[in-house]
Amino acid sequence: MPTRVIISTGASAKWLGLPNETGSGMWGGVTACAVCDGFFYRGQNVVLVGAGDTACEEATYLAKLCPKVHMLVRKESFRASKAMVHRVLNTPNIEVHYNTEVKDVLGEHTVEGVLAINNKTGEETKLDVTGLFVAIGHKPATDLFQGWLDMDEAGYLKHDADRTSTKIPGVFVAGDAADKVYRQAVTSAGTGCMAALDAERYLAAKGIH
Repeated sequence: MPTRVIISTGASAKWLGLPNETGSGMWGGVTACAVCDGFFYRGQNVVLVGAGDTACEEATYLAKLCPKVHMLVRKESFRASKAMVHRVLNTPNIEVHYNTEVKDVLGEHTVEGVLAINNKTGEETKLDVTGLFVAIGHKPATDLFQGWLDMDEAGYLKHDADRTSTKIPGVFVAGDAADKVYRQAVTSAGTGCMAALDAERYLAAKGIH
């Protein structure tokens, strides 16, 4: 019997590792997806942590909804492309804090502020915000496929162009395990449908109905 497997193990957002960071969840004011949850913070001041292209994209998106976006960059410069950095620096209501990290999330059940620290001077600043967005990357849940399937340097599974098929015949991949660009429920559902169709066609080609 030919192998037919669809891998859809997903990916998890990377967090800062603060004790009260993930317990609140979206409704408490801590989230890892500005596109998903930004609407809930319309008219409110927020903090976004990150320095890559995704962080810049999310900061400019939030700037359309929020009066002030504090963007915390851990080092002296961005990791993002020049074009994305240009967009951030030319958005008036985004304030970039270089060499700055989150020391604590203030509030018990909802975010009532963020305590930021300059990692060079040690100076602490309380930011009056109601939301914390973490945009420091994702980790795909693909460790169990190491040595079996091809993946990129970040661990996302590789597949054929315009197909969900991997290097192993009958093994297909869908969703965030292979998608480091969009990471949305609707795109995962779409690739899930593609994988199902690819698997069906694979079985049909083998004479299995």
